[in-house]
This record gives sequence, C-alpha cells and structure tokens, in this order.
Amino acid sequence: MLQVIVAFFSAVTVFTFTMNKTYSLHFILAFFLVSFFSMIQAQTGISVSPPRLYFESTVGNSNTQKVTVTNVSAKNSLDLAISLGDWEYNEKGENIMSAANSLKVSCAGWISVKKEDNYFTLGPGERRDIDITITVPSKLSDTLEAHTAVLYVNQMNPVDDMDSKGAKIKVSIRSGIKIFHKIPSAKTKKIEIQNLTFEKSKKQLNLFFENEGNIWTDGKVYTDLVNMENGKKVSIEPIVFYTMPGNKREMGISLPEDLPKGKYTASVMIDYGDNNLELGELNFMYD
Repeated sequence: MLQVIVAFFSAVTVFTFTMNKTYSLHFILAFFLVSFFSMIQAQTGISVSPPRLYFESTVGNSNTQKVTVTNVSAKNSLDLAISLGDWEYNEKGENIMSAANSLKVSCAGWISVKKEDNYFTLGPGERRDIDITITVPSKLSDTLEAHTAVLYVNQMNPVDDMDSKGAKIKVSIRSGIKIFHKIPSAKTKKIEIQNLTFEKSKKQLNLFFENEGNIWTDGKVYTDLVNMENGKKVSIEPIVFYTMPGNKREMGISLPEDLPKGKYTASVMIDYGDNNLELGELNFMYD
C-alpha cells in the first residue's frame, strides 16, 4: 500500500511519497500549489485559517490569537495533533524546515495551546477554534527583535483513498501555520541591493539583496529592459519576495524568450511598501 503524506505550508503543498518493502521507488519530494490537492481525488482535507499569525508584545507578556481548523472531508473523521517546529528562508527564498528550538530565531518555546487542543477529533465538516498564545520570556537569550516558528496541525489517522490512476493509497495531512513575533521597537524596514549581474548562459539577470532591517520585509521586484539602440522598453512580470532580518537573497530574473538581441539597460526596482524603494541598473549585451 502506498502512503501519501500531504503537508500544507503557507501557499505550498509538499507531497512526500513513501513505500513499504513491496516497492522499490525513491523518496520523492515535489512542490505544488495548495489547490493541486483537489486533483488527488482525496476525500480528506484540512483547512487552517489564517495561514500566518503576526504577534507583537514586550518581554514578560503574553499575546493570544485564534486559528480555525476545519475538516473539509465529506465522510472522514480526522484525529488531529498539534506540534511545533522552526523554519527559515534560504538564499533562494525557499522555506527550510527544522526541529523546534533549533534555530537562533526560534520562538517555538514561547508558544502554548490549551491542553484540550493538543489532540482532538473533527468529524466531517466540523471546525474548531484554537487559541495560540505566545509568552515572551522576561529575559531574552539573544538580541534579536523578531522571531519565528511554525505550528503544525497533524492528521494522526491516515485514510484510504485512490490516486488518479486508481491505485489504493493512504493519505494523511500536515498543515503548517507560520508564526511571526516582534517586540514593539522592531520597526526598521531596509532592503539593500548588493549586486546585479547578467548571466549569459542562463539568459537571466541575477539580483543580490539583503534585509538590513530588524523586521520581516516582503515586496515585489519590478524589472524593465530598455533597448539602447531603439528605445523600446520591455517590462518583466513582477516577482514577489519574503525576507527576515539578516537574510541575503539571490533572485534569478529570467529574460523573455523572444527578447531581440542588442544592448540593454536593465532597471530593477524593489518595492517593499510604505514608499520604500531600492533601485539598481545594469548595462549588458544580449546576443
């Protein structure tokens, strides 16, 4: 029997396929949009809202917010358990998951839920509100002003299902909620461009930038290409990014496949809200 563990995390679904001894397939890890889950023909599912929680409180104080967990299954009851972990972005902006309290930015140890919410059962269509409380220690062990964690809602009873080819599978789900915490003094947003290069072999621009502020910062990268011979401008679809303080980011900006050969000026603008803009330019030959 093939077992499928479906792990929801923010806007990304992670499918991990594991086999028993009857099968000799490799461990596969693939990423899809959450909406793809409906294509498995699965009759089980968890909806968790909101997908992110943002806390602000001073040392020694607590703050509580609610999340709503819904069993969207039409016929299956789900046994669910709460657990905690850490996460961070790598230089490409991808989510890297770690054990709770293993990262220096972790606030997993500050998080608590009520005893009755650690393990519970939801019937088909049922929902449950869960209080998530963060209690900041009276004395911090670091000088960081922003911390993160992830709270998982784990399905403990895999259910029978069939994949798109009719094969029998076992499906279980884990949904992750990103948790952010900052102290009130953390207000500085600052993105700094470090470098902008053209990589001819990949037909792309490489943008290097860093979050030099003390709070999480997200935004969009806008890129315009101007042909220096005829003045024609080509705009590239904006790219969304997310960063935490101290993050260094490397972003590849693919050039249009039908871009005419010639000499170009690339103008890159990082818009990260509150009228904050960071600009960079590069002249390059595209041939």
